[in-house]
Amino acid sequence: MNRGLAAVLVTQFFSALADNAILFAAIALLKAQAAPAWQFPLLQEFFVAAFILLAPFVGPFADALPKGRVLLIGTALKLAGSALMLAGFDPFASYGLIGAGAAIYSPAKYGILSQLCDESLIVKANGWLESSTIAAILLGAVAGGALADRDAAGLIAGCAGVYAFALVGTFVVPKLAAVRPQPLRPGPMLARFLPSLGTLVRAPDTRLSLLGTALFWGAAAVLRFILIAWLPYALHIEGTQTVGYLNGATAVGIVIGAVVAGQLLHVHSAHKVLPAGVVMGLAVAGCAAIHSLWLAAAAMVVIGALGGFYVVPLNALLQERGGERVGAGAAVAVQNLFENAGMLVLVGGYLLLEKAEVAPTTSLMAVGLALALAMGGLMAGRRADR
Repeated sequence: MNRGLAAVLVTQFFSALADNAILFAAIALLKAQAAPAWQFPLLQEFFVAAFILLAPFVGPFADALPKGRVLLIGTALKLAGSALMLAGFDPFASYGLIGAGAAIYSPAKYGILSQLCDESLIVKANGWLESSTIAAILLGAVAGGALADRDAAGLIAGCAGVYAFALVGTFVVPKLAAVRPQPLRPGPMLARFLPSLGTLVRAPDTRLSLLGTALFWGAAAVLRFILIAWLPYALHIEGTQTVGYLNGATAVGIVIGAVVAGQLLHVHSAHKVLPAGVVMGLAVAGCAAIHSLWLAAAAMVVIGALGGFYVVPLNALLQERGGERVGAGAAVAVQNLFENAGMLVLVGGYLLLEKAEVAPTTSLMAVGLALALAMGGLMAGRRADR
């Protein structure tokens, strides 16, 4: 691992840690305001809406500027969002601003890999990036879950401090040349995004990556909120602390799966991970029958490992093939559109189940079976493309 890649991984780690911890703080703020439970997933909708609205612009933005500078701008917006939340501004709008920072940050953190690594190392670099990200999710979820109910304001202040540290870290990222210097005008940027979207959707390999990662992250977002409702219902455990621990168990599994995928698979064999997606969906559905915390934790590790093994090669596939066709920044921007549209739809569907007061075990089973069927559809679609 070279020094530049290490700097990116460290900066990304702390930024992602705060992203995940501050969600628990925002949920705690809503609880303190006696907000109904269906508003908790609505926080995620504000976060992903920023990704969707900015999707046509963040790719060209990441390619037009040195990627270290883009990482700095994205982190600064996250810091501003956390400061507003700490000052008492609306949690939804504040978390949405953090989402805008994450939307700008994402194409740069993935796109810079192709500038720091050659093709032979790109899957490994993705594995390291995903592993560091998931490790941050683990610590962020555990810390956020443990601290949110005790001192939400203190947790938000801590997250702001972590963002500030990550902001300083962006100055250590190597100063690389912009990939595609170009004027940053919204009209032309939108006009360039639509052909990039069409190019990646028409190509079978990049279409598979876009749909596959969208399903994974959509399901992961829903699972996080289902746990908040399912733990009191099935295991009679209140509060966010255990939710954080189970999210951490999932993150441990994802790290394991990501590392294994980075060692065993290459870009050209990314399609081989699709059966793991089907099994992952069935495992989620099977959690509806669990009534033991230890079994639930073990199940989360297994689900996470299947997910990590599944998503890393698909990410690498898009960066390699998508970068060749439309540029790394544009490819990741299109991927963000798909992933966050998947989250918007799936979390929105779960929000409707919450408003309808569907039992959490029923919701868990429905989400798992729907995920397994969708993954099976991807497998069938790939066979048809061949």
